[in-house]
Amino acid sequence: MTKTEIAQVQEYLRRTFGNAKISVNAPKKAGQPVEVFCGEEFIGVLHRDEEDGEVSFDLHMTILDMDLPPAPRG
Repeated sequence: MTKTEIAQVQEYLRRTFGNAKISVNAPKKAGQPVEVFCGEEFIGVLHRDEEDGEVSFDLHMTILDMDLPPAPRG
């Protein structure tokens, strides 16, 4: 991903989720994934896909069961 694309996706995510703490960080080395953070917490990786001249971005977010709130009683 280019620096411009990273900035555009970061702005999109901040606007969409109403959270200015979201940051999209370029990889330190080529070939590594683009990482997405909320504050200092890693929340996922971002992939770029180009097919038939159309570009899309895929955010993969893993949620650990230990991070979930307790199940509602009922």
